[in-house]
Formats: sequence, C-alpha cells, structure tokens
Amino acid sequence: MADKVKKVGIEKEKGYLYYLDKNGDIARSKMARGSDKGGNAEVVKNTSVTREKGFLYYIDKDGDISKSPIARR
Repeated sequence: MADKVKKVGIEKEKGYLYYLDKNGDIARSKMARGSDKGGNAEVVKNTSVTREKGFLYYIDKDGDISKSPIARR
C-alpha cells in the first residue's frame, strides 16, 4: 500500500544506495563491497519533500519518491 509522493524519475546506478536525506532531497552513497569502503553521500536531486510522521519514505523502482505506513504496535 505505497503512495507516490513525487514523480522524479531518476536513473539508479548499480553499486549505490539511494535514499531520502534529512532535508527531503534524494541522496546516494556508495555501498561497501569487501575491502572497498562505502560512504561519501552526495545529493542527486533537490526535491524538498516534507515528511509525515508514521510513514517510511523510499525511492521506488521507477525512481520516484514513495511512502508507506509504518506498522507499529
């Protein structure tokens, strides 16, 4: 039950983790593989999305920002 928040359409590059940072922008970090270190976050697209409490925000397979409710007890 995910809802699209904003259509961005970014192309994901292999070997990177894409996420929504604390400012609401799409950022990516290089994933660690074996002895290669990861990190070095960089902003890919400025979107300035405001987050709602109780939702998980992520970049979906289409490269858009989606949200789904967090199941808590």
